Amino acid sequence: MKTHVFLAAAMLLAAAPLAAQEGTPLKTAVDGTFAPHAMPKLGGGYEGFNIDLAEEIAKRLKRKPVIDAMQFSGIVPALQAGTYDYVAAPTTVTKERAENMLFTEGYLNTDFQFLIKKGAPKVEKLEDLKGKIVSVNKGSAYDSWARELESKIGWKVESFGTQTDAVQAVLAGRADANVAGNTVIAWAVKNNPQLELSYLHSTGLVWGAAFRKDSAELRKSVENAVECMKLDGTIAKMHEKWFGVKPAPGSAAVTVFPGYGVPGMAGYDPTEHKPQCD
Repeated sequence: MKTHVFLAAAMLLAAAPLAAQEGTPLKTAVDGTFAPHAMPKLGGGYEGFNIDLAEEIAKRLKRKPVIDAMQFSGIVPALQAGTYDYVAAPTTVTKERAENMLFTEGYLNTDFQFLIKKGAPKVEKLEDLKGKIVSVNKGSAYDSWARELESKIGWKVESFGTQTDAVQAVLAGRADANVAGNTVIAWAVKNNPQLELSYLHSTGLVWGAAFRKDSAELRKSVENAVECMKLDGTIAKMHEKWFGVKPAPGSAAVTVFPGYGVPGMAGYDPTEHKPQCD
């Protein structure tokens, strides 16, 4: 009898850590002003591609999502301080960041894309914009990139205080094209029938979920969830819902990569594995 009691107690103790982990909230943060990835919704709270992504990850890990909204500049320091378990905000995986954090494999490509007014001459290469006016959000990565190419391409760059103003410049005929991140451009076109998608400039970079260096096991769990979401088409559906277009074949939204993390970056774990999906 005592033996049976002892075994039952041992089984309960062994199961306790797993139960505690499953019941523990999965805490993360986003920039709540970065449409269409995270933005305020009517009635309170936030919505967007990365909100859906974070909620689905928590669901698949059987944990409750806790998603805070704050300025992006404060998210990584809060992660490193232990306030959050990982970063759900779109975070470009760069060599510098990979030296200080762990990342999942990419779930979206982060490229530069142009939009033009519907019916305007097609842009099939950067040189097609020679002599044209290109609008950008002042101080953004796209601003500095476009200005670095100003003399080489022969376009004129006009900076605006917000991305919304930069898009409006194209609608008003004050600019021939606007360049920004591919998802932001897709969102603008999705919501304005007078615009259309134009030239896509590939950076070769991706967005991934970021973790502290001591969170290798959580990184694996989240990456497994992301891979399963790619395989069952969940991320593709989110892509079409928020960006208005299907992800391109071979893009990060639909491709499961080998190992854990981003190949070629620090923190990459080449261990072979097969996604464990329910």
